[in-house]
Amino acid sequence: MKFGLRHIRYFIAVAEELHFRRAAERLGVAQPALSRAIQYLERELEVTLFVRSKREVQITRAGETFLKSCRGVVNSIGHAVETTRMVHSGEMGSLRIGYTDMAIAGQLPTLLKEFQEQRPNIVLRPHHDVTVTQLKKLDEGELDIGFVTGPISRTGYEQCPIQSENFVCIVYESHPLAGRNSIRLEELAHEDFVHGSSKDWEQFYSYLFPLCRRSGFVPNIVQEAFNSAGILGLVACGMGVTILTDSVSNSISSGLVAIPIEDVTEQLQTVAFWKVGAEDGAMDLFVEFLQQHDVHRFPADTPKTY
Repeated sequence: MKFGLRHIRYFIAVAEELHFRRAAERLGVAQPALSRAIQYLERELEVTLFVRSKREVQITRAGETFLKSCRGVVNSIGHAVETTRMVHSGEMGSLRIGYTDMAIAGQLPTLLKEFQEQRPNIVLRPHHDVTVTQLKKLDEGELDIGFVTGPISRTGYEQCPIQSENFVCIVYESHPLAGRNSIRLEELAHEDFVHGSSKDWEQFYSYLFPLCRRSGFVPNIVQEAFNSAGILGLVACGMGVTILTDSVSNSISSGLVAIPIEDVTEQLQTVAFWKVGAEDGAMDLFVEFLQQHDVHRFPADTPKTY
């Protein structure tokens, strides 16, 4: 069959007006051209769509059936066009978002909630991963943007700071340091530590180890866990102490105590991290939204300082 959307629109107009002249005026075409288009459509379908007389035009039962289908086609095409335009502009789409423990315990929930309220047609697909895994997924195109421990030096990427947090020591409630209002980092030199693995928590370790070395020791890590929940669970068991951040310590369970470290002024940064040129409509809007919350954007080749 060789007919297109134009023939379908012509047919719908005639079916709704039941008058060729009015249908032609509605469509802005000449009446003879409209009549020829309907005749062509009937030949292609091999059915009679209208019964014509000098006084009136009546639609046939076959025509009524065809009309229902045609309206569905036109509505579907209209929806497809509108959806395509919305995706192109960023008003509709989806974002695959990675996040770390610190991100989800800190500012990220508030940011995502506010963005979702502003852009309800953009589907957010957040997924927890450590920083090193997020970077791999970003390289392989499996994530659109990651909220990671930064800053990170990597060509071809951009980043935007989201939050900066103080480090705190977390101990079990019967630990000798549990009653202290604050400690110095050097007081942990002979403690057993619980932390994430050096492979998975590489970026966090790039903060932790220089801080400890500056205080004259290397942390003795005796137990490892995948995430902060596991770390805190092992600390609660009395297996050691740990150093995490404010956001995580704000949600610790009973049996644990968070102690400020008075001589550590450095803060752990969480950054939004994405590939240069990867923006589409939805990403453009999300990046713009993030920058409105912290305009101090910096390139991804900024070196780390301690």
